[in-house]
Amino acid sequence: MKKALLVLAFAALCLLACRIDYSSVLGAPEQKFTLFQFIAPAAGGLFGAFAGGLAAASALLADYALNGATFEPLLFLRLAPAFLAAYYFGAKNKAVLLAPLLAILLFVSHPEGGQAWIYSLFWLVPFAAWRFKSNRLARALGATFTAHAAGSVIFLYAFNIPARTWLALLPVTLAERLVFAGGIALSALALDALASRLPRAWRLAQPGKARQ
Repeated sequence: MKKALLVLAFAALCLLACRIDYSSVLGAPEQKFTLFQFIAPAAGGLFGAFAGGLAAASALLADYALNGATFEPLLFLRLAPAFLAAYYFGAKNKAVLLAPLLAILLFVSHPEGGQAWIYSLFWLVPFAAWRFKSNRLARALGATFTAHAAGSVIFLYAFNIPARTWLALLPVTLAERLVFAGGIALSALALDALASRLPRAWRLAQPGKARQ
């Protein structure tokens, strides 16, 4: 029952967060970051790496469906950053580092990405953060840069974003991801506190339990 309550609470939070815009996606102003990016990675800590990744991706897919999105290949690819961020946050083994490694290889192999190869150095952060994976903030940094790696490569190949744009975004991306990491760490802390209180709240809500 506790896990079911957690899933419902997490889904409700994600659907609400998807409706609160935070900023435009760098290089694609018609796309928006929302508070979902602050909450979704914490699913890995609540449910485990794979289950947390599925929970985050499913919540985003549900939001797309509720908004009447057209289900095309790019839409499903856009679930990858949410899945990978949550997976990284809850991961127990180094296999998760294959995602940023593949992103680096794909980025520098692209004609435009190859000219802005320095941008892909951001995706070494998950490797460095892994050394301190017991620290919530380190995991948050690794998670947000893993999501960033996947999202950047998807947008590079989908929209052929020019090298000059990637280079111009270097300082902005650094600031943006540090904010995301802090938000993810705080969200994970809050969700952990919520998870610890749910069993008591459930017991108190049952008939005859409140006076015990």
